[in-house]
Amino acid sequence: MENFRFDVATDIRFGKDRWDELPEVLNQFGKNILLVYGGGSIKKNGVYQNIMSRLQEHDFNVTELSGVEPNPRIETVRKGIALCHENQIDVILPVGGGSTIDCAKVIGAGVFYEGDPWDLVIKKANVGKVLPLVTVLTLAATGSEMNRGAVISNPKTNQKLGLGGWEMLPKVSFLDPTTTFTVPKNQTAAGSADIFSHLTENYFKRTAGTDIQDFVAEGIFRTVIKNCPIALKYPDDYDARANLMWASTLALNGLTGSGKTGAWSCHPIEHELSAFYDITHGVGLAILTPRWMNYALNEETEEKFAQFARNVWGIQESVNHLAAKEGIQKTYDYFKACGIPMTLPEVGIDETKFSLMAEQAVKHSQIATDAYVPLDEQAVEKILRECLTESNYL
Repeated sequence: MENFRFDVATDIRFGKDRWDELPEVLNQFGKNILLVYGGGSIKKNGVYQNIMSRLQEHDFNVTELSGVEPNPRIETVRKGIALCHENQIDVILPVGGGSTIDCAKVIGAGVFYEGDPWDLVIKKANVGKVLPLVTVLTLAATGSEMNRGAVISNPKTNQKLGLGGWEMLPKVSFLDPTTTFTVPKNQTAAGSADIFSHLTENYFKRTAGTDIQDFVAEGIFRTVIKNCPIALKYPDDYDARANLMWASTLALNGLTGSGKTGAWSCHPIEHELSAFYDITHGVGLAILTPRWMNYALNEETEEKFAQFARNVWGIQESVNHLAAKEGIQKTYDYFKACGIPMTLPEVGIDETKFSLMAEQAVKHSQIATDAYVPLDEQAVEKILRECLTESNYL
């Protein structure tokens, strides 16, 4: 296990009926609020009304930024920064999923950055001071409510890239599972695939001696596998939604990844898919994950893949390579059973831009040198081609 710093000081307010705590929390930072949200679902499910009634009752000055995209765009970040300057914003309140929270994080950082906020992303400029963030989570997926990372898209350059900074960690996050009751099936499934992928990226790394991280991850894997189908069948099952929401947070708050080194494998590839085609992030990850697993399976990695198969999927096969194959097939079948499209043509993607996307994936990441199994442009393109058709690994 490698040396690491684990400092995740987000105040988590988990559970239902906690709206009355919001004014007290916000008062710690000031009265001028930037309320950030997406396409309007929070107005349909009552979350917007619950929040606004309390903010108005306690005399907060609320400025709204709506319409944050599923893959949040740098143009929206720029709008948010301008609103913060114009209205002397004290604290940002993103209400939604990871896209909304990611957008708010970069707005908060951009307020204190003298250049264009895209420079923070593309030039990996150091993130300094950030406006305080208090988040209200309404979708279990990215874990952005308790981590210091964000991903932003630039449609003009077909780029989707990440950045991070210690000050981007939310100060307080409200996690109410009831806010996810109305999340559509396709988004619930895609969000669960996102959680699964975060676990996968940290689980399959080269660092040895990380039993605690791996065993925690295996438990969260099993939690997602168990509870996503329940939430799909019974959308208002509180325990299923609660377990998925907490799994989302724990999968990417550093708990399963600290002490490990190496680059993620599927995310850089998926970022190219959604940068060029604006597809749902979790869907792209579900399509890629079993194909990447199959590519990465070799004599050196089969023991870890067999561990994944046995401890996550309960596979009894004693031969490591065969157990690994069964685990990959189980992963593929699970995503498909959740109703996720499992080929690229199903989401409108053909091979036209494979070469360019492979080039960009390698260029904007360390997968060629630091991934669990290094991936050059040819390897990335091979994985993408495997995603064109249905797969069987047995």
